[in-house]
Amino acid sequence: MFIAITEYKRLDSHHAAHLIDIAPHIDRLILRTPMSDTDLAAFLTRLLHSGFPPEKVVIHSSIDLLESFKLQFIHFKEHDMEAFKYKEEHPEISVSMSTHSAESIKNAQLNGLDSVLFGHIFESASKKGLPPRTNAEIKEAVSFDIPVIALGGINLYTIEKLPAGFDGISSISGFMDAAPDQIINLRKEWHRLNSM
Repeated sequence: MFIAITEYKRLDSHHAAHLIDIAPHIDRLILRTPMSDTDLAAFLTRLLHSGFPPEKVVIHSSIDLLESFKLQFIHFKEHDMEAFKYKEEHPEISVSMSTHSAESIKNAQLNGLDSVLFGHIFESASKKGLPPRTNAEIKEAVSFDIPVIALGGINLYTIEKLPAGFDGISSISGFMDAAPDQIINLRKEWHRLNSM
């Protein structure tokens, strides 16, 4: 599972063009921005009309947007109780959450969530100065019976050091700053590492 996450900024036509280019090479796209629902709805409408597959779109936190676009995926920040409530009321929707500890992963699993992002695994621009998760933390994180997606500083240069056990990778710059051929190579490396 390859999950791209948008930069936390207003999205424009430049971002849309890039997302269309990389769409065939990612499995999901989390739209995480400071934009209002109205502005993000306008961007998403243009993106979908340009050919981005709606089945790959993951709305971040906004239930209104999820339902108005009739999408199937929503992602929440860590400890957001709305995620658990929404999953209970809408079991047909895939609900994921960001996590930074084994306790959060356990809680997500107990509340029936479909997957979690866990990080950060390596140093990353969005977590400058914060130490990455330890090997012990990572080992515990991937021991749960819920898909755990690695997050943080993962790219073609760091993926070889990615500990085993993850169900996929997610990234901001690793996808938003990467050309399609770089993502293709990243996926080849992911498959090589996971077939060993």
